[in-house]
Amino acid sequence: MIFGYLDPGSGSLILQAVIGGLTGIGVAYKAYRARRGLGKVDPDSEHDGDEENAGDAALPAES
Repeated sequence: MIFGYLDPGSGSLILQAVIGGLTGIGVAYKAYRARRGLGKVDPDSEHDGDEENAGDAALPAES
């Protein structure tokens, strides 16, 4: 059986493909989590989901 010759350039190409594939999977998973809203949520956040009045919290109360 002859499997072929793997010189350093071939080994580097294979290693680069494996690392690139794993990185691509990681990026795709991160994008999936971000799109599905599965990211980490800060429990101390006072955000109630009301984007329309998000800037009103910094205004002083009117008397």
